[in-house]
Amino acid sequence: MPQIPEKIHELTVGQLSARSGAAVSALHFYEAKGLIGSRRTAGNQRRYGRDALRRVAFIRAAQRVGIPLATIREALSELPEERTPTREDWSRLSAAWRTELDDRIKQLGRLRDHLSDCIGCGCLSLETCVLSNPDDVVGERMAGSRLLPVRREDEDS
Repeated sequence: MPQIPEKIHELTVGQLSARSGAAVSALHFYEAKGLIGSRRTAGNQRRYGRDALRRVAFIRAAQRVGIPLATIREALSELPEERTPTREDWSRLSAAWRTELDDRIKQLGRLRDHLSDCIGCGCLSLETCVLSNPDDVVGERMAGSRLLPVRREDEDS
């Protein structure tokens, strides 16, 4: 991993990419989404503060556990500009995300446990499928696979 000398306070997009492991295109995307910021030189080149390294690491860690970018942006917006997220920041934010992650883990567990059942029906029938219709909530009203809500004739007019 390339080291950035301490005396360098701003990084080019290439340096930030090499040091963080994020593709240049990902860094541009993060910037467009308001997750990181840069300044422009007289030659219109991006320059990132050293805090961007920690912010990118924070973004990538949160993404790996399934946190949406909008949620990550909201979390980073709580930090003062040019301040890197600390261990305490991560602890506070990850605690807030714990419930959401626990719910996802339950959903993935249900998917894993019932995935082989799909071979039996193949159609994800709303009458019997525990994946698309947990606890047969919709089975009382209709049968068959439904990915989109059924449009009624009177709504088409």
